[in-house]
Amino acid sequence: MIRIILALLFVILFLIVSIPIQLILLIYSKFGEQQEDAARTASLRIVGWAFNVVKFISGIKLTVIGEENVPRDEAVLYVGNHRSIFDIVLTYPRVPHRTGFIAKQETKKIPVLGTWMVYMDCLFLDRKDIRKGLEMVLNAIEKVKKGVSIAIYPEGTRNKTDAPLLDFHKGSFKIAQKSGCAIVPVVMNHTRDILEAHMPFIHATKVVLEYGKPIYMKDLPKEDQKNIDTYVKNIIEEIYLRNETL
Repeated sequence: MIRIILALLFVILFLIVSIPIQLILLIYSKFGEQQEDAARTASLRIVGWAFNVVKFISGIKLTVIGEENVPRDEAVLYVGNHRSIFDIVLTYPRVPHRTGFIAKQETKKIPVLGTWMVYMDCLFLDRKDIRKGLEMVLNAIEKVKKGVSIAIYPEGTRNKTDAPLLDFHKGSFKIAQKSGCAIVPVVMNHTRDILEAHMPFIHATKVVLEYGKPIYMKDLPKEDQKNIDTYVKNIIEEIYLRNETL
């Protein structure tokens, strides 16, 4: 119980203290494109630091495999499996440059947190409105073309089943298809054991995070390009099953 209390207290305190920081970054970002990029990069690092504190409080021991597979000089589409809210907490501090997550529309309405998410290039998906969903994908493509990576969970929601993965939504890969960016598989094992398996308690957990080799759709056979959702899912599932015993 003490871990969840400490984690919640820290998050609340961080959100309160960060309000003036947000204001400073907002003002600074208005002085030009270079300043805006610096402000958004600063937001990434500030929130990444906060996530690392939550990780420490939660007693998580993280093993990282294949981080050298992440391109450092280009924007990518991170594609991962999703079992816990801690998936973002553990992966976001590790991104090498500006990266936005695809999130549910509802999270944008959370005070302070929603503002940080906008600063961090996050995009918000309205599942009830197909037109807005298409607009979000187009915005994501534009961000990638400007050098901002995008992270998405193509299962569409947290996997609460015993199956390794839920079905992937083919539309999640339009970002890579239209921008030509690399797809980087991000595979996490045991994150559900941190919180979701025994809510509301946080348990110290050994988590494995593996980055697969980048995938460029243009280099794939036509059949794999057509079924890119299945192709990437198979790669992530193979890594997930392999790492379950680690």
